[in-house]
Amino acid sequence: MTKTPSAWIGRILFWLAIVLIAVYLLFPFYWAINSSLKTESQLQMTPGTYVPRSPGTGDVAPTLQNYGAVFRNDRFLTGLKNSAIVAVSTTAISLMVGAFAAFALGKLRFRGKQPSLYLILSMTMFPQVAVLTGLYAVIRTLSIPAIPSMILSYMLFTLPFTTWVMTSFFEGLPNELMQSAQVDGATPFQTFYMILLPLTLPALVTTGLLAFINAWNEYLFALTFTTIEPDARTVPVAIALFTGEVSFQEPFGEIMAAAIVVTIPLLFLVLIFQQKIVAGLTAGAVKG
Repeated sequence: MTKTPSAWIGRILFWLAIVLIAVYLLFPFYWAINSSLKTESQLQMTPGTYVPRSPGTGDVAPTLQNYGAVFRNDRFLTGLKNSAIVAVSTTAISLMVGAFAAFALGKLRFRGKQPSLYLILSMTMFPQVAVLTGLYAVIRTLSIPAIPSMILSYMLFTLPFTTWVMTSFFEGLPNELMQSAQVDGATPFQTFYMILLPLTLPALVTTGLLAFINAWNEYLFALTFTTIEPDARTVPVAIALFTGEVSFQEPFGEIMAAAIVVTIPLLFLVLIFQQKIVAGLTAGAVKG
């Protein structure tokens, strides 16, 4: 069947919109990579170049010196380690506690179930800055170290989100699964971890990845709670406090290189679990 001119025009406009959106989304990442491969003199060239070029000859001349400086920065390496500890711990605890809560809210019957769901949802509506002062006062009073305080603080936002999202997935599982397990003599806990939990693996991966990204990139709480404990600073704070290898230098190239290094683990996680993420985004769409 021959396509009409209007169909061709619509198809061309569609792909043009796709290209424009892709350029709009990907250009900042490209510019960060481009800047991370430039020396200080190349960064100061006017107008800026879309590829690293030598100021004298104009030849393409990328360099990895910014990445070398980043990996020689002990504060950055310590920040990477601290971020990994905080992000992994926050994600694991949020998934473990959130899955239990979601199972109870999605499959069990008890008084106050609906108000509990709305209470959990309301906890995600408060901005971080609104609870920062009171939370910091509580943590200081209890003398909680910086890393555990960040884990507990991040869970204020990741745990309600994980519970709310996982609840919809548990509700979407057929009730006949629980009834069959009960007939076979399984307890509610056995039904949860042996039958229902494996079926929610795509949801666990999706919500876990989002919780990990939130904890990995968080800056406000990390900056506040590590003011008196610099060795506990996470990588976003370490990048923000970069001073460069030379005095009075604005290390823009090193900051871009550090940003690329920090982004790589997230890209690998998305690529590894992409099939589970797609399944998790649609698994709770149909009930029964």
